[in-house]
Amino acid sequence: MRDRQLRADLWLALVTLIWGGTFVVVKNELANIGPLAFVTLRFTFAFIFMAMLMRRSLARIGRQQLGAGLLIGIFLFGGYALQTVGLRYTTASKAAFITGLCVVLAPVFARLLLGHSPTIPAVAGVVLATVGLALLSLVDSPTLAFGDLLVLGCAASFALHVVAIGRFAPKMDTVALTTVQIGMVAVAGGVATLALEPLPSSVSLGTVGVAALMGLFATAFAFSIQNRVQAFTTPTHTALVLSLEPVFGALFAYLLAGDRLGIREIIGCLLILSGMLVSELIRGGSPEESMLPAAAIFEEE
Repeated sequence: MRDRQLRADLWLALVTLIWGGTFVVVKNELANIGPLAFVTLRFTFAFIFMAMLMRRSLARIGRQQLGAGLLIGIFLFGGYALQTVGLRYTTASKAAFITGLCVVLAPVFARLLLGHSPTIPAVAGVVLATVGLALLSLVDSPTLAFGDLLVLGCAASFALHVVAIGRFAPKMDTVALTTVQIGMVAVAGGVATLALEPLPSSVSLGTVGVAALMGLFATAFAFSIQNRVQAFTTPTHTALVLSLEPVFGALFAYLLAGDRLGIREIIGCLLILSGMLVSELIRGGSPEESMLPAAAIFEEE
């Protein structure tokens, strides 16, 4: 059992590493294509891959699963749309850490929506992360920069995505549910692109290739790995591995994009990471509390 858990943790670490690298990749591609159009391309490719592999599961999907998948997909689209647009106005490293706040917000939203009071670790995590966000983002102004504010909205959307999956996934075919939500993001992205962005006169083969690779590896592959390994690792291990995503994001931004963080911003990043770890790892042993972090393994950055 320990060997299985170790392998599961390593697979999750690989997925987290891939997600950490996407911040720089997406930011670079936004010079060539609109953010909503890129989201549409990426998730269209991901849906095609998933539909081809999981066509039997899709053929058996019922009305309730379809409705749940569409609802979850709306939250997922909100997260990706806000994150991708926000990357136009902030750095990849800052976006990575702010997106990581979803790990802090998810248990808070779950308890608010379910009528439960937040636990002391959840409150402590929110306080640490909020102070860290202020140090990271309020450098030149007492208000959040536009890009940072958009990415904060992305973190909230991803947190709601986690909560929704925690509500529906235990009772449904998670593979079909994942495929439907990915398809919903593709459709919503297409509608939003037509409504809010000027259509690009042309899209380079390079951009199409990047979107296809991200759709395959950072979306379809990542979700498939999570669905497969979740039975062999604990919520604590999952939360710990996921908390490495902003660290990988900042590392890639430093190595590939030349992002530089000052001492104040580095302290802010560390406080956000501490808030994530405190809110997710220092928990009571009640079954109700232990269920929530498990839902987080469905969530993609």
